[in-house]
Amino acid sequence: MVAKLVALGFVAMCNPAQFHARRNGTAFMSKSKSNPLPCPAKCNVFIAGTGGREHALAWKLKQSPRIGKLWVDPKANVGLRQLGEVCPQSLDPKNKFHFKRFLEKESIHLIVVGPETLLAAGFADQYHDPPKRLVFGPTQSASKLEWDKAWCKQVLRSAGVPMAEGRSFTQLEAALNYINSREDPLVVKATGLCAGKGVTVCANKIEAIAAATAALEKKSHGDAGSTIIIEERLHGQEISVLALVDGKTIWMLDACQDHKQVGEGDIGPNTGGMGAYSPTPLATNEVLHMIERDVFVPTLDALRREEIDFRGVLFAGIILTHGGPKVLEFNCRFGDPETQSLMARWKGDLLETLWLTASGQLDQANFSFEGATSCCVVVCAQGYPSKPRVGDTISGMDAAENLGASNQKIICFHAGTSLGSAGVAVTSGGRVIGVTAVAADLQKASALATQAASHIHFEGAFFRRDIGSRVLKSTLQSKR
Repeated sequence: MVAKLVALGFVAMCNPAQFHARRNGTAFMSKSKSNPLPCPAKCNVFIAGTGGREHALAWKLKQSPRIGKLWVDPKANVGLRQLGEVCPQSLDPKNKFHFKRFLEKESIHLIVVGPETLLAAGFADQYHDPPKRLVFGPTQSASKLEWDKAWCKQVLRSAGVPMAEGRSFTQLEAALNYINSREDPLVVKATGLCAGKGVTVCANKIEAIAAATAALEKKSHGDAGSTIIIEERLHGQEISVLALVDGKTIWMLDACQDHKQVGEGDIGPNTGGMGAYSPTPLATNEVLHMIERDVFVPTLDALRREEIDFRGVLFAGIILTHGGPKVLEFNCRFGDPETQSLMARWKGDLLETLWLTASGQLDQANFSFEGATSCCVVVCAQGYPSKPRVGDTISGMDAAENLGASNQKIICFHAGTSLGSAGVAVTSGGRVIGVTAVAADLQKASALATQAASHIHFEGAFFRRDIGSRVLKSTLQSKR
């Protein structure tokens, strides 16, 4: 039984593995009896995006009894190409007419949008055409929570959402004056989209000045860094909390913990994500209840006051401070590598769930997660995150997936791969393969994913061997 409550106009639905049933002073709501827009018995799907997140989604979508024909991005990685047919049309906005013709010719019922760049460009606005075709992913105005962090700060402040305090700047002189006036450690963020690499966590004023100068004067992030946010540095463990949202219903997913920094022990520059696991024991029932109540509900209500209907995935980066959970940032799509970890444990029909979300019928969904733990270790190319080496032949994926006991599983999700001239997979990006293991607990899942990652071979390959170690270390210390 899924617990539901009514709060500030939203129905919040919570996985019973995470939350105890609660009513918040209102009666439980029954599921809708009407189904004005049913998912087709054979639903043709196009998945937009080329990376590990999209491969994980496609892998789970292919398991749906409702899947008709699965089409993938024309620039899709090798793993995606093995699961579906490649769309012959470019996704360039200039090619809108021909792409729409493709959608109509192939009777595409559902488009699943993975990357934030397409959402920011208004992909959902352009191709959402119910009842003929639905898009899973928020509109351009709704996804502004991610592509304009300065605007997001204003929304959160108006909604009273707990977050790091800071200010936005477009002029370097004003930014430097602000930095010099502060004595506490700071974080400098580009407000636009930077593929997870627009944040500099600064240990001192020198580093903050350098980060602000690089963004505003040297244009290190291009237009995405023309406005920066300088905010207080919060301390605590960070978790990733994702929720499905259909405009009126929130369904919290199992929380994950991502590992952003490139080096073991959380050192070095930020990346798009070096690995993640789920569920995280840091996200207790009490913590998740606070995040739902104090972050998700007021944020989505604030959007509704702006007449913005959010449908898709809302992903909150949360830091667990001594003063309670606080928002670091919002993403408006599935995370990467969190998605790999979540899809490996998903129980239920993903296609039907995404359809119900896009059509505003999320209260009719029926899914859960395996009780086991999953861990994704990302195998990266030499030079990542700055200038990754590409074109190297990849081997060892079959050997990696054949490891583990009968009650365990390993999936190698492709990310930065393409077909080389010899017809074999070669590296084509910084994050190459997301080796994802499912085992009884975090210690076993992390060890198995790390062992499997060591079987992936290409020139200069590297990965972190300590995914999940923050929690494992604290668990061992508490047992002493």
